Amino acid sequence: MFSLKGPRYAVNRRVLSEAGDSIKRFLDSGVTELGAPPRAPALAVRAVQEIRRSRFRQAFLNCCPRLSTDTPCATSVEVRHDSFNTPDFLALLRKFSIPVVFAEHDKYPAIADIVGDFVYARLQKGDDKLKAGYPPKALDAWAARAKTWAQGGEPKDLPRIDKTSAKKEPRDVFLYFIHEAKIRAPAAAMAC
Repeated sequence: MFSLKGPRYAVNRRVLSEAGDSIKRFLDSGVTELGAPPRAPALAVRAVQEIRRSRFRQAFLNCCPRLSTDTPCATSVEVRHDSFNTPDFLALLRKFSIPVVFAEHDKYPAIADIVGDFVYARLQKGDDKLKAGYPPKALDAWAARAKTWAQGGEPKDLPRIDKTSAKKEPRDVFLYFIHEAKIRAPAAAMAC
C-alpha cells in the first residue's frame, strides 16, 4: 500500500478552507488509479503539518478525501504544534472520522487517541547506529502496540488527550519507520 503526503500547494496555505481545488487536482493527477484493497486506503494523505489550531477549520476537513467507492483513499492529519493537544480538536476529527497521525518525535505532539477508521503512526526516533534502527525491546513494544490497534484496542502506554475511548473494532494500521537516518527504516519495519 502507498502513503502519500499531501502536496504543499494544497496543505501549506494561509486559508486552508480554500484547499478544495488543490486537493481535487492532486487526487485527479492519477494517484487514485492505485485502487484500494478491501477495508484499507490505498493512500493516506498526510494533510497538515505546520499549522496552528487557530487556522485549522472544519471547512478544510470538508475538502479532504474519505474512503468511498469514488475515492479509494483516506486522509489522516499530522499536526506539529502543541495547540492541537485538546479534546475539541479530536472531536472535530472524530466528526469526520479522520485519524490524527501518532508522531513519535522529539519536537511534535504525540497524540495516540483513536478518532478514525484506521491508525497511522510515524516512528521517528530511530538510531542509525543500531542495525534495525531501534533496540529489539522497542521493536517488540511497537509490534505489540500495532497488534493492539489492529484488534481495536488502544495501547495503554501512549499519550492520549481525550478520555473518550474509540469503539472497539478491528482497524488497519499503517506503521512507518521514518526517522532522520532513513537507512535503518526498512530493517526496523521488517523486524517489527
